[in-house]
Amino acid sequence: MKVSGSVRVPGDKSITHRVLLLSALTKGISHIGGALTSLDAQSSARVLRQLGAEVSPLRKGATVTVRGRGRFQRPERALFCGNSGTTTRLLLGLLAAHRFSATLTGDASLRRRPMRRVTTPLATMGARFTEQDGDGLPVTIRGGALRPLRYEMPVSSAQVKSAILLAGMAGEVDVSLQEPSGRSRDHTERLLQAFGYPISERDGWLHLRPGGRLEPFDLQVPGDPSSAAFLVGAAVLAESGELCISGVGLNPTRIGFLEVLSRMGARTTMENLAPHFGEPVGDLLVRPAPLTGTEVKASEIPGLIDEIPLLAVLASRASGTTTFRQVGELRVKESDRLGLIAENLRSVGAEAEVVGDDLVVNGRESVPRGSVRTAGDHRLAMAFAVLGTVPGARIRIDDLACAAVSFPDFPETLRSISGGRA
Repeated sequence: MKVSGSVRVPGDKSITHRVLLLSALTKGISHIGGALTSLDAQSSARVLRQLGAEVSPLRKGATVTVRGRGRFQRPERALFCGNSGTTTRLLLGLLAAHRFSATLTGDASLRRRPMRRVTTPLATMGARFTEQDGDGLPVTIRGGALRPLRYEMPVSSAQVKSAILLAGMAGEVDVSLQEPSGRSRDHTERLLQAFGYPISERDGWLHLRPGGRLEPFDLQVPGDPSSAAFLVGAAVLAESGELCISGVGLNPTRIGFLEVLSRMGARTTMENLAPHFGEPVGDLLVRPAPLTGTEVKASEIPGLIDEIPLLAVLASRASGTTTFRQVGELRVKESDRLGLIAENLRSVGAEAEVVGDDLVVNGRESVPRGSVRTAGDHRLAMAFAVLGTVPGARIRIDDLACAAVSFPDFPETLRSISGGRA
C-alpha cells in the first residue's frame, strides 16, 4: 500500500465540547469554525439548546454560531447526552453552580460509565446529587453556591479535572487539584487562561482562582490529534509514500502517542507550528517505517489514553513485545476497551493478553484475518480498520459506522490516503 497527499481531519473533539460549553455561558454571539460535527458534539449542542443557548446546526464546513445568555436556564426535561462522557461530566461541573435541578442521562453505553469520580468532588463543593442506578446515569444534580476545593484526584482524568475547574470558574471559587500520575490533557486550562482566569502549577498542584471573564469569541478549532492518530498509523504501516495531515492540534498533552511511535521507529515531523487561543497548531508529515516493540509507562498513559487501541494494533505489526503499563482505566471507556483490544487482536491472529492492568502485545508477521467485535466503540473500529490496510488483510468489523462518534467520513478518508484499501 502507498500513502500520498494532504488531508485534514475533523475538528478536535475535546476543544469542540469545551468551546461550545463556554460560548453558551457568554453574553452575546460567538463564532466557532472547524467544529467537530460528530454525534458526541451534536449531543453537547443539543443539551445546550435545552439550557437556553441558541446554537446553530453543526454542519460540515459551516461556522457554528452560539448566542449565550450568561447563565443556563432550567431545562424542561432530562438532558440526553447520547454516548458522550465529555458532555456529561463537564456539564455536571457547570451545572453545580446553577440554582436549579437537572437530570442527565444517555445511551446504554454511557449509562454504564462511572460518574461518582465527578459527583464526589462536586458534592464536596456543595452540589447535591440523586442517583437512580448506582454509579452511572441517570443522575440528578441540584447546584447552588459552591465552596472552594482542594482535592487529590484518585485517577488522572481530563474530564474529572475539567469538571472541577469549570465548577470553580462558574461558581467563582478557588480550586486546587492534584493528579496521581502523569498529566492529562489541558485544553480546559488553556481556554480558561485565554479568558483571563489565573491558573498556576506548584509542587504538583494545579490552582485556579476567580478573576477572569467569559466574553463572546471567534475561534477556529484545530484538527483532532486523536483522529489524526489513525491516519498516522495507516501511513506508518504503508509500504511507501508520504502523508501530510494539515492544521492539526499539537498540544503536548495530546501527542504522547507520537513519542511512543518515535521509540518504535516511526518517522513523523511537525511543521508550520503556530499558536491559536493558547493551542499549538501545525502540520504532521508521516512516512512508512518498520516498527519495534517498546514499553509504555504508566506515567505516559494519561497523555495517550485514547490512542492505545491504535498503538496496540501497530504493536501487533512490530518486531518484539510492546507492554502498556497500568491501563485499567480502559475498562470504563465506551466499552471494556482493554478486554476487547486483546480479544480482537487474538481474533485476527495476533498475540495479546491482559495481565492485571497491563496489556502485552507480541508482534507477528502473519497477515491479520478474522472478525472484530467493537461493542459500538469508535476507537476500536477505527484501529482495526487501520490494521485492515495491511496487504492481504481480511478483517471484518461488526460496526465501522460507529466511527462517526468522533470521525465522520472516516472510512472514506482512510480509503483516500491508502489507494482504496480500508
